Amino acid sequence: MGMSMSDCIRSSRMIPMHRGPFRMRIYERENFGGQMHELVDDCDNMVERFRMSDCQSCHVMDGHWLMFEQPNFRGRMLYVRPGEYRDLRDLEMSNLARISSIRRITDSC
Repeated sequence: MGMSMSDCIRSSRMIPMHRGPFRMRIYERENFGGQMHELVDDCDNMVERFRMSDCQSCHVMDGHWLMFEQPNFRGRMLYVRPGEYRDLRDLEMSNLARISSIRRITDSC
């Protein structure tokens, strides 16, 4: 996958390798409100899979994940590691309009 002249890398970070299970609960609204779904694998389209148009909070139990603005792991992304995120909009680097797909960070990413 090549990069064009208009593409650029805006930030980078080291992510610890995780070989164990992956588990995350996603919530439709902030403060763990609204619909809740548990993820243990990648989700390429939240609307199709869960009938959920957005994810505003989450609890990452296991693994490291990337949340994407568009379906099929496209667009801007947000990295989340184990912990509770009561409002994804409040995260320092979050300028995502919405979260539409989520992928585990694995050896093969």
